[in-house]
Formats: sequence, C-alpha cells, structure tokens
Amino acid sequence: MTATTLAGAPGLRARLGRFSSQHRSITVIVGMSIVTVLLLLLPYVPPFSLFQPQKVWVDGFANAGVYVLLALGLNIVVGLAGLLDLGYAAFFAIGAYVYAYGASPFTGNEFPFLPMLIVGALVAMMFGVLLGAPTLRLRGDYLAIVTLGFGEIVPIVFLNAERYTEGTNGIGGIYRPDLLGIPFKGIDPFPYFYVMMAIVTIVMVLIYRLEDSRIGRAWMAIREDELAAAANGINTVTTKLLAFALGASTAGIAGVFNASKLTLVSPDQFLFTVSFTVLAMVVLGGMGNIWGVAAGAFVIYNIQVVLLKQLNAFFENLPVHIPVLSDLNFVEYQFLLYGVALVLMMLFRPEGLFPSRQRKRELHATEELGEEDAAGEIVGGMGSVPGNDEIAGEAR
Repeated sequence: MTATTLAGAPGLRARLGRFSSQHRSITVIVGMSIVTVLLLLLPYVPPFSLFQPQKVWVDGFANAGVYVLLALGLNIVVGLAGLLDLGYAAFFAIGAYVYAYGASPFTGNEFPFLPMLIVGALVAMMFGVLLGAPTLRLRGDYLAIVTLGFGEIVPIVFLNAERYTEGTNGIGGIYRPDLLGIPFKGIDPFPYFYVMMAIVTIVMVLIYRLEDSRIGRAWMAIREDELAAAANGINTVTTKLLAFALGASTAGIAGVFNASKLTLVSPDQFLFTVSFTVLAMVVLGGMGNIWGVAAGAFVIYNIQVVLLKQLNAFFENLPVHIPVLSDLNFVEYQFLLYGVALVLMMLFRPEGLFPSRQRKRELHATEELGEEDAAGEIVGGMGSVPGNDEIAGEAR
C-alpha cells in the first residue's frame, strides 16, 4: 500500500462522515438496503447454512424486525428523552388488538393493511397521551412505577373482557395482509420481511429527522438536566408528552404487523417480560444511538430465539452426557443472562455496545468530573491534617 493511499484513507473517511451526518436520510436508506441484501445472503453462509433453510432464517428476521421497531420506539422515550418506561408492551398490545378488531372474523371487518398501520399507530399514540398527560410531571422512579402499572393493567383488561377480546383464547383467524393487491401467504415469509425492512427504514429516517430538529435537541436537554431545560424556556411537559406519544405510536405499528403475521393476538403475548426484553435491547445496544439500538435488538432477539435453542439441541445430541449442560434448558435462563449482561454493561461499558458519540462524551465527562471531585476531596482532606509543629504545639 502506497503512502498516498495511506494518506488518502483518513480524508476519505472524513468526507464519508461529513456526507453521512449531512444526509442522514440517504445514509439510512442505503444502509438498510445493504442490510436487507446481507440478511438474504446470510443463510447461505456457513455456519448459518448448517442450522436451518433460508425461509426459516428470513421468517426469523421478520420477527426480529418487530423487536427492532419496539426498541426504536422505546429509544425515543428512554434514550433521547431520558424517561424510564417499564410498561411499553401495553402500546404493543393496543396496536395488535386494533388490527384484530379491524381485520378478523371476530368482528366481521376486513380493512386493508396499510390504513390499519396508521390507525394502530394513532390509537396507540392516543393512549400514550392519555397515560402521559397526568403522569409526566413525575420523574425517575415514580414515573417508572406508573408506567409499570399501566403495562400490567392493559393485558389484564384484555384478559378479563372476554366478551370483547375472547379472553385467554385471544382473537384468532386474523386476516393476512393484502398489499397493493398482492395477498401474503402464510408459508412465504419474504413479503413480511420486505415490508418490515421498509417500515424499519421509514421509522429510522423519521427518528433521525426528529433527532436533528429542535424537538430532538429539547429531548436531549431534558434528559441531561430537566431543571436547566425548563429554565431555558423548554416546555418540559409538552416535550416529554410528545416523546411518549411517538414512542407509543411506533409500538402500535409493531403490534399491527405482529398481529397480521401471527394471525392471533392474546394477552399472554404482552407481559412485562416483553417490556423488560425491549429495555434490555435499548440499554445493551446503546441508548440514543439509532443504529446501535436496532443492532442490539436484532442481535439479542436472535440470541434468544436461535442461539439458545441451538445450544439446547447441541448438548442434547452430544454422544457424551455432560452432567450440567446436557440437562440445562438455556431458553429458561434467558432473563438471567439478560440480567448478568446488564450488570456487566453498567460496570464496564455504561454507554452500551454501540453508543452515540454525544452520549459517550457525556458519560465519560461525568466520570472524569467525578474523579476530579474525588481527587479534590482527598487533597483537601490531606491539607487539613495537622502537621508535626501543630501537634507539638497542642501538646505544649
């Protein structure tokens, strides 16, 4: 490699970085197109080709896209605005039941898929506003407790309102999407995969546009110091309410898609474990970084659904019985693994695996200030220790 090439590489990276920051929408569209192609080719590459056929992988990627959407929506609330939401699965459930009411034999309705995506997002947004309006004056743990309660109430309502929701059985027979006159077939995962990739791309572009706007800067100001943001003229309640509403609408879209793909919705699909899993995806991926959160959600979902099951099959099929590992069901311990991963992440990399540059600077700046304060306290304490002359004088 010549010296000219070495010298030109940093300049090329700098130009690409400037282009990416100035044209984020184009960067997202190109990046997601590349990701789509790579995901379609991945099942043919060893060792992935040894596990399962391409259709099964693509179906799993479409399912993972649901959690990517959920993580992107929760990232607005937690990562950008700094609000801890522990009941996010409730909005996911609302979107799913909206589609079940709009396209199933249970109600006799058969509305098109695309309008139902919009309706599901709007209804979930409305519930986000209804929850947020009286509660967003709360902060920290108090807000988290309220959202946790809301997340527990919604599935219980759907469970007990049997006349309207079929209770524990759920609403089945939901009609599959019919997009632009092309019906989706149950055994063909490719249409769902393409639609999910398109939805994720659109949502990412919109979030990037919001992040670069005055609203996004207001969210980040509230996240860092709500009192300072209010002192600078930001309406903190309205700004937080908007974050809550947009996060809820994204979960509603994910719920509509998930209901159309599974053709069944039931209350046990929206328990607290869903909210916890999505929160773990956001934290591990890197709060505030859109690409990081999407990558974290995709990786964690596939670890949960693919890797842990493959580990079970691997140890079960071993010719030699290993006392602990051969009898262990790794899927049952997924939340233990999440907990260990979160503890390790908070200790060694609190900004997440793929943090945004600003978030990384903020966290490390806080750590440096804390170290300086601690050093100052030590030096000050040493300065207050009496010397030998003072001790001798006191003795006299």
